[in-house]
Amino acid sequence: MAVAKAGGFREAARVSGSNASRLSEAVRRAEQQLGIRFFHRTTRTVVLTEAGRELMERLLPAMNEVNAALDAINLYRNTPGGTLRLNVPVSATRLVLPALIPAFLRRYPDIQLEIVAESNVQDVFRDGCDVGIRYDERLEQDVVALPIGPRVQRFAAAASADYLAEKGRPTHPRDLIHHRCLRGRYASGVMPDWEFSRDGTNLSVQFSGPLVVSVGGAVDLAVEAAMAGSGIIYLFEEWLRPAFDRGKLEPLLQPWWLSFSGPWLYYHDRRLIPAPLQAFIDFVREDNLSLTS
Repeated sequence: MAVAKAGGFREAARVSGSNASRLSEAVRRAEQQLGIRFFHRTTRTVVLTEAGRELMERLLPAMNEVNAALDAINLYRNTPGGTLRLNVPVSATRLVLPALIPAFLRRYPDIQLEIVAESNVQDVFRDGCDVGIRYDERLEQDVVALPIGPRVQRFAAAASADYLAEKGRPTHPRDLIHHRCLRGRYASGVMPDWEFSRDGTNLSVQFSGPLVVSVGGAVDLAVEAAMAGSGIIYLFEEWLRPAFDRGKLEPLLQPWWLSFSGPWLYYHDRRLIPAPLQAFIDFVREDNLSLTS
């Protein structure tokens, strides 16, 4: 089941904490004992056979019942235990989770929390994740969204004093076409324009620049480049706040900074929610109440 869900032995090993050769041998033994091939294997792909697909369809409900039975034991514990996997954008690891995770782990020492941080994942529940964080409340069927973290965020434009002394200070977003701008590209290949808003007027600016980084893991490199005078950056205000506070970057075009709603916690609306997930949902709700009180 782990190999089928992950689409390969190596990815299944990463998700399950095993290793690829051990999983491959386990599948080989099962196929040998039952006299049925479950996977078509090539050097690049691992795909279920028809027999494998039928077995998966029959096993999934049974395994869900097994997991539910095991999770029910949590009712007899002083605190819930088990593993909780979160799929989140890299920005959430920087701007949302630090205010929550340490306190959550202190309250629930028997829960093992695994964070999968990626920049361009459409499927919140990929890789066996129980819950995810995203910035749009576009719900799929049987999915619930719960607000998490700050409810309003902004993008901020900034540059170093050295850059502004050399290239001048833009006074309108359209001036950016004459500046060196540091951009981001999603894993899909999309390189978004910079969007600004003021008094009901929305602007989208297209331009070129000397540096393009992958959205997510490489964003800190763009921040460092901006502080070193390489160009103008446009990023979450709170991500840039430390650089503002230290005088490494100066805010630009503040009346035009784009505001947007904060992130949401997504989880399946199912009859029995695993105890670690329920504990996290309750913890986030409690945090939301403290923010509004």
